Amino acid sequence: MRSIGLIALPAVLLLLCGRGSEGSAPIIITNSPEEIVEGTYVILSCNLTDPTLPISGHEWLKGSKVVQEDKDSSQIMFYNVSEVNAESSGQYTCKFLTTPEVGEVINVTVSPHVIAYKKSEHGNEGDTGVLTCKSSSFPPVELWAWSLVTEGGIEPIVNGSKDRFIIKSSGNKTELRILKLDIEADQGTYACNGTNFLGTTGATVSLRVRSRLAALWPFLGIVAEVIILVTIIFIYEKRRKPDEAPEDEDGGSAPLKSNSGANHDNVRQRNSS
Repeated sequence: MRSIGLIALPAVLLLLCGRGSEGSAPIIITNSPEEIVEGTYVILSCNLTDPTLPISGHEWLKGSKVVQEDKDSSQIMFYNVSEVNAESSGQYTCKFLTTPEVGEVINVTVSPHVIAYKKSEHGNEGDTGVLTCKSSSFPPVELWAWSLVTEGGIEPIVNGSKDRFIIKSSGNKTELRILKLDIEADQGTYACNGTNFLGTTGATVSLRVRSRLAALWPFLGIVAEVIILVTIIFIYEKRRKPDEAPEDEDGGSAPLKSNSGANHDNVRQRNSS
């Protein structure tokens, strides 16, 4: 297989992706570096060595998504990764639009970038608690590990231990299930760690366990509010009714007294005349 050297540029990593010859198949030259440094930018490059093969354009794909394309007929194609991090890591494919199309995969790899799905989780005593961590980087995490952080140090959690701890991990996601939560034993801080061939990183999740009666508190609060409201209405109605009765009596007697006095004065004036 033919190869070309790695071009040295300040803060630039030039990758050349390759493809082994298979019969008369076109050759894409490869020369990969030993490591990729996070935070730097990288120029990915593919070189199709067959000058007789007509090229109608190029495509760069990240996974199955096209991230760059052109109609150029050059035998060399480039793609610039502005910063190597968890988001930009992955599998890039350089594709030459020939008949048939040819291409090769370049891996941009970083160590795991582990984060907790939720930094704080809550559960009721006796229920099942679920803690989740994930990593968005490539390559996927090869090994997940959970532990409980205590004042005395780190206590590793083994899958199936105490018949209550269940760990389910798949690729870039891991889940810790704690059956029958105990307010005394299970409340605290848990750590999840993910490892691939480039290193290990982790995150923490705080678990708060509420008592069984905690679930009834909202209902009891509503009941208490209703009782207080009914009591206020009852007291208000009780006090209002006695006050209204005397007002009606006074209101009825006042006009009668006034009319009687007026009639009496009229009679006296007539008699005197």
